[in-house]
Amino acid sequence: MLAVMWKAGFAIGAFCLATELIFCILRRRRSRPVNEVLFFPCETVCMEHILSPSLQLSCFCPLTHGKKTSMYHLLQHILSASSSLDVCIFAFTNTDLSRAVLALRGRGVAIRVLVEEKNVSICGSQIPVLLGAGICVRFNRTPISMHHKFAVVDGRKLITGSLNWTCTGVHDSNENVIVTEVTELVRPYVRQFARLWLCNDPEQTCV
Repeated sequence: MLAVMWKAGFAIGAFCLATELIFCILRRRRSRPVNEVLFFPCETVCMEHILSPSLQLSCFCPLTHGKKTSMYHLLQHILSASSSLDVCIFAFTNTDLSRAVLALRGRGVAIRVLVEEKNVSICGSQIPVLLGAGICVRFNRTPISMHHKFAVVDGRKLITGSLNWTCTGVHDSNENVIVTEVTELVRPYVRQFARLWLCNDPEQTCV
């Protein structure tokens, strides 16, 4: 009888220890900041599948469905925004990325876009589309070219690298993107965007 009780007690103790260990691992994973590197070019991904996973079986387009390419991960990071998205970009012509930004606008996410003025009217520019949707866009009018390519999601996730948000950048060029939630890296970009946003306010003069 005593042996049975010892075995039962040992089993209960082992179960409790294993459960606590699992909870500790899950808590650690949840608190671990995002750090990811993406490389381009990559194949085109069907936006319908990413924006509406339930449509996977009803979409018969020839594009990739469900494959987690670099574009898939980039779109997912952008679509993870719940409160704000700040985009500072040299050129913006990629329609998939534009649709992701428009989807955020439809969800009530506050969006600000800063773009190099000379690229606003290039072929395929998505800036007129964003403006038509009521998204706040400012243009770099300073003598210094605005060659940044970064976005900040919810003030805590940074997306940056060599990738311009263009069709050529995504599909025809060797490019890189780093996604991180490391505060020491994100914070300077938040400050830089705030500075450039104020600097390019049509009613302000940049000092």
